[in-house]
Amino acid sequence: MGNKEHIFLASPHMSEEGYEQEYIKEAFDTNWIAPLGKNVTEFEKEMEEKTGAKKAVALSSGTAAIHMALKAIGVKEGDIIFCQSLTFAATANPIIYEKAIPVFIDSEEETWNMSPAALQMAFEKYEKMGRLPKAVIVVHLYGISAQIEKIADICRKYKVALVEDAAESLGTLYKGKYTGTFGDYGIISFNGNKIITTSGGGMLFINTKDAEKKAKKVLFWATQAREQALWYQHEEIGYNYRMSNIVAGIGRGQLKILDKRVEKKRYIYDFYERKLGKITGFHMMPKEREMDSRNNCWLTAVQLSGERKRPFEIIEAFKESDIESRPIWKPLHLQPVFNHCDFITEVEKQKIVDEKTGADSSVAGNIFCNGLCLPSDTKMTDDDLERVCKVLLVE
Repeated sequence: MGNKEHIFLASPHMSEEGYEQEYIKEAFDTNWIAPLGKNVTEFEKEMEEKTGAKKAVALSSGTAAIHMALKAIGVKEGDIIFCQSLTFAATANPIIYEKAIPVFIDSEEETWNMSPAALQMAFEKYEKMGRLPKAVIVVHLYGISAQIEKIADICRKYKVALVEDAAESLGTLYKGKYTGTFGDYGIISFNGNKIITTSGGGMLFINTKDAEKKAKKVLFWATQAREQALWYQHEEIGYNYRMSNIVAGIGRGQLKILDKRVEKKRYIYDFYERKLGKITGFHMMPKEREMDSRNNCWLTAVQLSGERKRPFEIIEAFKESDIESRPIWKPLHLQPVFNHCDFITEVEKQKIVDEKTGADSSVAGNIFCNGLCLPSDTKMTDDDLERVCKVLLVE
């Protein structure tokens, strides 16, 4: 390893201007350090102005935001929820919180995200069973926009609510519109590794006709569901999900430099594409194909084929060079905790293709089995990027 510095996958990156410290100082100076205050309300307004969301509610995590979206939709025990399989477990965990039933949908090669064709198959199957889903959760994986218009059209056809898990795609545009604002609800994550961070936190976008009413209800649930009485009266179960005024201050400062971070993430993708894109055995993750569209390239991922080393071999080689990387998400339909759930795919006669990981021949399984997330830290220099490529290209 020598004296070379560690290369992170994606680490927090505060603004060079110190915006975050200014807002945090204001919170301390005014003694507003609880889960309410100027930073919280202003952060919500600024996110609405930036993205076009009707209402934004600042919460403690992206997972909390998904949970509140499902509550707002009215998900109850036994309800069916169609959910993208190729994603992090946090996308589906709130379905279980509400004792609903996830049905996982395969991806498509074009975007790595939910296949509109597989989604249509799922609707047709469950319509025949007389059990249409209560909601659909689609993910914009690694900042790659799903075919969100097609998916939204299918949901409207069946009059089913759509939730966009845009945890990884803040700043991604699809035909000039931000991801997270196409569905009835959208969620954002501000975890420490995201394109902008509040150290930990999330946000719920509400885009329904009654967005104002829904936002008030979400705020009620997120602050322990206390009724309007002189004493502590509770008629519903509540949650401790509100974002604090301190971390909201970090978010306000970070939002000022979102476009700069997207520009650097896309530069990193382009660098890897120049170095690897024409080399046999390397396949870059999908790039935007529509006019006025822009993926934020939160993480740059590749697929390996042919005689190339397998992803886990490369991850070990990176570790030896003090470089952080990670595999593609293991699809949820392959996870032991969800292996009893239905899975809808266009792939016929699925089979296990990797005994060690349990990867199958679905589109999502293939992307997982052959995929690798490369370091995409916005503090990386060209020398750092060259270092990554040098390790990658060692046969």
